[in-house]
Amino acid sequence: MHVSGREERLWVRGAQAGSASALEALYRAYWPRAYRAAYLVVHDTAGAEDIAQEAFLAAVRSLDRFDRRRPFGPWLHRIVVNRAIDWARARTLRGEVELADSPASDPEPLGELPVLVRHLLEYTPGEIAGLLDLPRGTVNSRLRRGLDELAARLEEEK
Repeated sequence: MHVSGREERLWVRGAQAGSASALEALYRAYWPRAYRAAYLVVHDTAGAEDIAQEAFLAAVRSLDRFDRRRPFGPWLHRIVVNRAIDWARARTLRGEVELADSPASDPEPLGELPVLVRHLLEYTPGEIAGLLDLPRGTVNSRLRRGLDELAARLEEEK
């Protein structure tokens, strides 16, 4: 669903004023993208639903501080991705992630994360460095390594 900037600003203004219908419009417009972003990071359906819902609620709670001159979608997207990264890190720390079952064969469970965030969610390397709290050079090398691994996998499947 494509949302015009004008339409989005009207919904945000309405939601800030307490309009349930404006809030519902924001939810309908941005829920699919929020869920997709969360799922691409965590690879878990239930986790992605929880993350997207929590992120949307956090955004709604912070709407009074939101600058309406900025677009709502990227702001919500950043909240979702940050929460998804936190969820993935916490899950890894709790030992719930089995590396053998992980879609990435990388010894680091979050190794494919920079590639997903860069190419599917369209973040810049600088934004990824900020999200993952990594030096930009590390992000660039992980992006290169991740793309090389993806190319190798695609070549094997031929």
